[in-house]
Amino acid sequence: MTRATARRRRTASALMALALAGGMSTAALTVAVPAHADSWRDKEYWLAESGITKAWEVSKGAGVKVAVIDSGVDGRHPDLAGVLAGGADISGAGSANGQESIGAKPEHGTLVATMLAGRGHQPTDATAKPSASPGSASGPAAGAAVGPDGIVGVAPEAQLLSVSTWLGSANPGGKSDQDQIPEAVRWAVDNGARVINISLGSTSPEWPQSWDAAFLYAEQKDVVIVAAAGNRVGGNVQVGAPATIPGVLTVAGLDRTGTASVDSSSQGISIGVAAPAEDLVGGMPAGGYAEWAGTSGATPIVAGVAALIRSKWPEMSASQVINRIVTTAKDAGVPGKDPLYGFGVLNAEAALKADVPETKVNPLGSISEWIRVHRRGNLATTAPAAAPAPPSAVPTLPEATVPVAEKPSQLDSAVPAVVVLGFACLFVGIIVAAALQLRAAMRTPPKDGPDGPDGAEPGAVDSLDSSTPT
Repeated sequence: MTRATARRRRTASALMALALAGGMSTAALTVAVPAHADSWRDKEYWLAESGITKAWEVSKGAGVKVAVIDSGVDGRHPDLAGVLAGGADISGAGSANGQESIGAKPEHGTLVATMLAGRGHQPTDATAKPSASPGSASGPAAGAAVGPDGIVGVAPEAQLLSVSTWLGSANPGGKSDQDQIPEAVRWAVDNGARVINISLGSTSPEWPQSWDAAFLYAEQKDVVIVAAAGNRVGGNVQVGAPATIPGVLTVAGLDRTGTASVDSSSQGISIGVAAPAEDLVGGMPAGGYAEWAGTSGATPIVAGVAALIRSKWPEMSASQVINRIVTTAKDAGVPGKDPLYGFGVLNAEAALKADVPETKVNPLGSISEWIRVHRRGNLATTAPAAAPAPPSAVPTLPEATVPVAEKPSQLDSAVPAVVVLGFACLFVGIIVAAALQLRAAMRTPPKDGPDGPDGAEPGAVDSLDSSTPT
């Protein structure tokens, strides 16, 4: 791991811990006693406004397991009777079945679970009349398994797997955020979850490389993962991981008017759909109820719709399930996909009833493709040991030898002087001999006298006389 990579990992870990605490705080909880529990059912406005009661005409989620990776789900809540089909603790600090409420916000997991698959309960007074709520008459309360009071979830006939994690504060179990999330995802996939709800997030869009394999595993096993976009009030100005991971269905939040929430949402290009996130209600550990807000609550609404689809069409791929949800959403904000609403506002009825062309491609991307493009040359694997160098070839030429200089002798230094002197004497001898020869030649007298032939002086010119004697 490079120094830069290690630094980014430490930074991402710090941001993760901070954002999980902030993301789960959302809004102050308004807790009430269980009395008059049917009044809480009346507050579930999203059941009608998001088309869920109409979607129940097609499916209620039977036969589908949804994993809730959170702070633990209290299965003793009356609205969750018979809902939990299993669970596990990943943190090392909770109960083995994942039903102990742990972490910085221990109530969080139970709030999420009741909104996703709550079944309500029967009134304590046998003579009480069923609540005239979306859950009665044509709703799931008409079924034997759902009671008229309390919270009814989006997929009341689905089963839940509680996967408890300790997030938002120091974990007494010793496992970090980075270790718990991928382990939780793998456990959920291996134990039959067809949908995974992750109402947790961070302030960093980047995720540890150690998460790649777990989310790739879920993609390869055809599991739908739904994650919260985060909340501005909790420090999430932009969408944070794991909601930024390609292929994950990221959920933004709406206020009570159906507009993008200012506090209980964030923004980012990875957002797939928007759902109600303000004035929410849910169950608390030990049987109470509370009002709350945030994309943590919008996420189980969308995850519940995914469970309805998977129940109706068990063979439908995860990519097609996500495609149904986003393509049937009501466009909002800027035309087309945008960073506030994604593809639009959730429309559960259309997602279950509309004719949607089949697709093999997840409209929100693929973690497999992302890894292929972005992790090349930076794989989290140990580099292979370097191969031993091949032996050197036997040399075919003898090694070169370096001559050793020897100290010059006196004889060697005298030879040049002798040569020079010899040539000098020879040159002088030649000059002297030439001079003597020239002198001897000049002293020898001519044979015809001193004045030369006929008395003429040597060297005189004989003139021609043109006249003749008379």
